[in-house]
Amino acid sequence: MTSRSKSRSATKAAKPRRNASNSAVSRRQPSSTSSVDATIDDLCSFLDQSPTAHHVVATAARRLLDAGFVWFDNASELPDFTGRVVKGFVTRGGALIAFVTSARSNDKFRIVGAHTDSPGLHLKSNPEGVAVNFGTLEVEVYGSPLLNSWLDRDLDIAGHVVKGDGGVALFRSASPVARLPQLAIHLDRGVNENGVVLDKHAHLRPVWSTGDDIIPVHAVAAHLAGVSLEDVATTHSQLVDHEPARLLGADASLVASGRLDNQLSCWAAVDAIAKLSGNDGVAVIALFDHEEVGSDSTTGAGGPMLEHLLERIAESLGKSRGEYLTMLPKSSCLSCDNAHAVHPNYQERHDHKHAPLINQGVALKTNSNQRYATSASSAVAFLAACDSANVGHQVFFSRNNMPCGSTIGPITATRLGIDTVDVGVPQLSMHSAREVCGVSDAADLPKIARAFLRG
Repeated sequence: MTSRSKSRSATKAAKPRRNASNSAVSRRQPSSTSSVDATIDDLCSFLDQSPTAHHVVATAARRLLDAGFVWFDNASELPDFTGRVVKGFVTRGGALIAFVTSARSNDKFRIVGAHTDSPGLHLKSNPEGVAVNFGTLEVEVYGSPLLNSWLDRDLDIAGHVVKGDGGVALFRSASPVARLPQLAIHLDRGVNENGVVLDKHAHLRPVWSTGDDIIPVHAVAAHLAGVSLEDVATTHSQLVDHEPARLLGADASLVASGRLDNQLSCWAAVDAIAKLSGNDGVAVIALFDHEEVGSDSTTGAGGPMLEHLLERIAESLGKSRGEYLTMLPKSSCLSCDNAHAVHPNYQERHDHKHAPLINQGVALKTNSNQRYATSASSAVAFLAACDSANVGHQVFFSRNNMPCGSTIGPITATRLGIDTVDVGVPQLSMHSAREVCGVSDAADLPKIARAFLRG
């Protein structure tokens, strides 16, 4: 894996935050420069170590183990938790759920949710091809990426191999291996007026070698994963931007990286629970896979993974199924997924009374059509967490003629009947190969998540 540049200029003091009515919040004291620098360095390290959803889980697992968490088998019974504080987690593929029981009261759950996957270009199982002296790759578009943002970028290959015995090994190339070259303007004279038009099948074939020799992806993956080719049963590969996460701006007030949506929220959740103490209720973080394609999978928010683990935790605490079911209405969930910041060049695409600005606070996301799960009641827990963390916030509504996306929030609320509030760090270039958010907003999210989990 490539090393990330460490040359970052000092971060300026945070600007005043805004509250629910988007008026300045004076009580917020700016974080010290050194504290913010360390926090953002940690975020960038997390992003650089996590090119895929499976890598997110591996990165989070390492951090939790270092914080004293126990890695429990997702397919085995949990031990007896009664009378003691237990910090543990389970994983399955690209999903991870961690929890901390309470020494005070275990009659409810406090959940922070996020998703590990990001839109992008995944490789098909037999992707190799040859065209006009280039070795090419066949990709499958995952989710809804901004396709033009992948043009003329140096791309790494990353993913995981599954061995015949079921073992999984992760990999990522240390240097770029592929590129999607854009057609020269001389051959597309109207491109600047008409925009780039890409056929998802014909125009998304990256080049990754020259000559007529086929370089098999599964052999490259096995080599990078340190696994004998004979031991490889299947391979899952995708292309990722080679550029590391870094600070941006003359005032170093922005973070630029691939996969900010939604690895930023995963990082904040892991940081929050790893440093948690004195929680009232069972604290849980749920990092789901496949949100970008609808969440309907064994490891997505639409699957039973969280529901089953919560019941197993309740059973290990000595509770009956009836007692477990009474815990759910008392519980709450903070669904974290990034929000659309006002774009300076497309301000007409936003509702300015309810539009979040970069570095003005985490956004409370609301939609009465249930694209977000926030309600007047569920928002209270988020507002209390902001007060406890001494940070401000903003409110986000989409324009009526600009339909918004959705999150794991409504799905989690529907499956479990838990009051859920949707929030997120404002960002630009959502679903681009490289996205941008504010330094102080990113630094605020783990503080809010920790306060929420504490209860």
